[in-house]
Amino acid sequence: MARPRPSGDKVKTVAENRRARYEYAFEDIYDAGIVLVGTEVKALRFGEGSIAESYAEVKDGEVWLVNANIPEFSHGNRHNHEPKRPRKLLLTQREIAKLHGAVARQGMTLVPLSVYFNTRGKAKVELALAKGRKLHDKRAHEKEKDWKREQGRLLRERG
Repeated sequence: MARPRPSGDKVKTVAENRRARYEYAFEDIYDAGIVLVGTEVKALRFGEGSIAESYAEVKDGEVWLVNANIPEFSHGNRHNHEPKRPRKLLLTQREIAKLHGAVARQGMTLVPLSVYFNTRGKAKVELALAKGRKLHDKRAHEKEKDWKREQGRLLRERG
């Protein structure tokens, strides 16, 4: 099971994958550290970066964030980073083994939900173990969400 996160742990959300909440049903959510070079951290602190088309994969006992776009830092020099390079995610061995088993056996997907800085100033990735939704599941989820919103509206009007 994922570690419980203390409330108010996110200080600054840099990038968010809002489409993932529609496309996938989440099983567990993990917080993972991310290995970055200096210019990547500076670019993220300026609020640049996108994880819309990105995913994570388990390879050789490590978890990698693939296809995340952190553009080059505007004031960087010749040592600037490559924008779409794979980035290593930092998780415990137990969490990596659990993720590897779920992806290999159950056909689950590792989807990054957001990139943020925590209270200590460290860059983190919120990673979800998810299963893709079919079209009819998406419609049913939208219908249920609309009904709950309407239900709340009706309860507020009556009482």
